[in-house]
Amino acid sequence: MTENTTNKIKALVVDDSAFMRGVITKMLESNGEIEVIGTAKNGLEAIEKVESLKPDVMTLDIEMPIMNGLEALKHIMEKNPLPVIMFSALTQEGAEITLEALSIGAADFIAKDFSNFSVNIINKENELVQKIKTVAKKKRLYSIRKFFTSKQDLSINKPIKARQHNILAVGASTGGPPAIEHILSSLPGDFPVPVIIAQHMPRLFTKSFAQRLNNAAKIEVKEAENGERLKPGVAFIAPGDTHMSIKRKGADVFVEFINEARYVYRPSVDLLFSSTANVYGEGSLCVILTGMGNDGLMGTKDIKSKKGYVIAQNEETCVVFGMPRAVINANMADTVLPLDKIPEEIIKIL
Repeated sequence: MTENTTNKIKALVVDDSAFMRGVITKMLESNGEIEVIGTAKNGLEAIEKVESLKPDVMTLDIEMPIMNGLEALKHIMEKNPLPVIMFSALTQEGAEITLEALSIGAADFIAKDFSNFSVNIINKENELVQKIKTVAKKKRLYSIRKFFTSKQDLSINKPIKARQHNILAVGASTGGPPAIEHILSSLPGDFPVPVIIAQHMPRLFTKSFAQRLNNAAKIEVKEAENGERLKPGVAFIAPGDTHMSIKRKGADVFVEFINEARYVYRPSVDLLFSSTANVYGEGSLCVILTGMGNDGLMGTKDIKSKKGYVIAQNEETCVVFGMPRAVINANMADTVLPLDKIPEEIIKIL
């Protein structure tokens, strides 16, 4: 009996290595819900096959002959946008290229760290299959360009009798880097409070991420260092694979890195938000953005228990609606907004 493939996720695999094309295809087809409908060995072939095969999702390598992954991605996002998972080297250069790919429109990335192939292959298979199945659901929104935002220039207008907020905390995962870049690049240079950010990301990537944001934003953006003091108008990015919290000492608040096994995701949004609630109480302003899973839910419960304010990104503009959905379903969000409206709401609250 012929297997019904009508409802399967149709994937295109793009890599210049025949070996890697085979490995990725085998990974994807290990799951009964995914069908690899084609492969390509360079960016030019990828463009042609996206046009002819109409896949739901694509995996894309960066370094390829004839046309590299970034060039192909730009063309595809302009002509036939769809969810794309990048394969990236775990290097500084790989981080910078991957962040550029995410800003162009890639949905997410997989780090190519197959150094211990037999040990890592199962973990990579699970990660890739989960990400493919999640982002493929958003193909329609790519086709109508829901994620493409325009930069805003906002200014602070002091509201009458507003509650004093003293910190902006942001949590994100899949789809987060462009969303965070949009928010930070919209904030004015005289932003009056510190910004602390937990974005799920590998260790080598967060330094490049902070540098990219610093170039795009009017405020200073940096990768956080253990023990440094929070300052108004400075955004601190939690280093990849590091749990970041904050702690008050006298009149000042400092970054504190901790080892805490109970937090699954590194850096943990839950930990960052919970420590924010402990330090700032009702002065906490938190934003939960696009991401897989429910990291941030417990942290927002702590924020709300101290009467802080929580903004959640809406489903239509999320690459993955997992983290905001968990917060919204638990009635922990004070407001739910599209990404374009979040900077405006932050300014209004402040």
